[in-house]
Amino acid sequence: MYELLHQKIREKVSLTDEEFKICKEAFVSKRLRKHQYLLQQDDVARNLAFVNEGALRMFASGEKNGELTIQFAFSGWWITDNFSFLTGEPTVYNIQALENSSILLISKQAWEGLFDRVPSLERYFRILLQNNYIATQRRLVSSLCQSAEEKYLSLIKAQPDIIQRIPQHMIASYLGITPETLSRIRKQVTLTK
Repeated sequence: MYELLHQKIREKVSLTDEEFKICKEAFVSKRLRKHQYLLQQDDVARNLAFVNEGALRMFASGEKNGELTIQFAFSGWWITDNFSFLTGEPTVYNIQALENSSILLISKQAWEGLFDRVPSLERYFRILLQNNYIATQRRLVSSLCQSAEEKYLSLIKAQPDIIQRIPQHMIASYLGITPETLSRIRKQVTLTK
């Protein structure tokens, strides 16, 4: 259950077996059924989630625009509302399982406690937060500067299996386009191959 977590941490920092044992003790495993929520709007994000298996989606809901997908998280990825997790304020997002999923949860208190007990984990999470910031900036620039087709092509280049795993309307929501536009783009891309 912890092998993937160990692998992902080792990609960024070195840990002894004893340090990883301390790390494992800070996590709680949880299974989510497809469509089950991990976090709902107006709750406080009390945990950071590592996706061991499956797929989750973070989205905002509004009367005017319906659902707006902010992030997908697949095996080996982390997900939470960072703002709510770090500040303790209620979230504006929902996090829902798109597939039956297995996750590892760590509370903010346990997360911060790990930094004292295993200092290299503070570096690991700093790297993750930096990467998240960079990805968010790239996504913002993409949404403002790229055409719908360019956004789609970038997404399938980065996540080739997303088309098979995620419903088209959610991908369209993530790209900030209508499902009809996405359908048209997919046809054009298929014809030009």
